[in-house]
Amino acid sequence: MAEYIYLNSRDELLRIDVPSIVYFEAEGNYTRIVLANGYEGLVCINLGKMEKMLTAKLQEKAQRFARIGKRHIINMNYILQITPLKQTLILSDQKSFQYTLDVSKDALKNLKELIINSKLNKHE
Repeated sequence: MAEYIYLNSRDELLRIDVPSIVYFEAEGNYTRIVLANGYEGLVCINLGKMEKMLTAKLQEKAQRFARIGKRHIINMNYILQITPLKQTLILSDQKSFQYTLDVSKDALKNLKELIINSKLNKHE
């Protein structure tokens, strides 16, 4: 079953398939949305409001998204590589796209710990 969020502004309405969201990136008071099919859109919602909206609309399914530092919300399902020393995060479906994000060392260390702890806890 398809799962959508709707982003409404004065000039347009976006219907976004939630699993296809790769990441959100802050651009001042706007948020850039990047989808798996290569679509990039800019909406007039800041990243903090976008984070709250995802939580409100997706409820427990919002856990697939994680706020990484001040600039990004990522879809955890697309994490390919976390490299804190190089301050890079690679998001990919391992078939058709790959995005490399510059993220702070501390944010990447926290993300790495979050993933390790959640994966280890599931196997106990």
